[in-house]
Amino acid sequence: MYNKSDIELKVAEFLLQIKAIKLQPNNPFTWASGWKSPIYCDNRITLSHPQVRTYIRQKLAQAIQEEFGSVDVIAGVATAGIPQGVLVAQELGLPFIYVRAKAKEHGTGSLIEGEVVEGQRVVVIEDLISTGKSSLQAVEALRSAGLSVAGLAAIFTYGFEKADENFTAAKCRYLTLSSYGALIDYAAEHSIIAKNDMELLSKWRLNPSEWGQAAS
Repeated sequence: MYNKSDIELKVAEFLLQIKAIKLQPNNPFTWASGWKSPIYCDNRITLSHPQVRTYIRQKLAQAIQEEFGSVDVIAGVATAGIPQGVLVAQELGLPFIYVRAKAKEHGTGSLIEGEVVEGQRVVVIEDLISTGKSSLQAVEALRSAGLSVAGLAAIFTYGFEKADENFTAAKCRYLTLSSYGALIDYAAEHSIIAKNDMELLSKWRLNPSEWGQAAS
């Protein structure tokens, strides 16, 4: 049975253990967007750790089956969603395709790579959800190609309200194996972060752009 709370904490533990997620509330990272952030997540690192990679593959596959039912194809979002998507497709014994960030400027000019069959029911795989913008661009590309998007599955979400709003507006369900809330709970319980840093971390998630301005 897919036990979400146990899985959330186990994935959080793994991501912290292998340093796929780093927490620095007093020495913030700078994202490509310019935001200052107390957290940096790079789920590509999971690919270098067979135990973690296997757990994530199996739990994503299980969650997809239980939450979305029968699907025909798995689609990865370039670039970080591609390897995770391949692993999930292999686990489920399904075809795999992927969506480019933009169409090729040569050859066929494809935006979607792989064999696309109109009417197929597809689940999209991402590694990470922030605002959901790039993920939903892939969803729209798949819909435009005639596929039925059952939903999206990812390893981790920052839990921004904007992401929920964006997915709701796009009428796309999504699930993640772990979340920022579960991560902070695990880190606090295991003394990975100091108690007086909890408020900083909580404020960031509620309003990351404002937190960034105050921290800059």
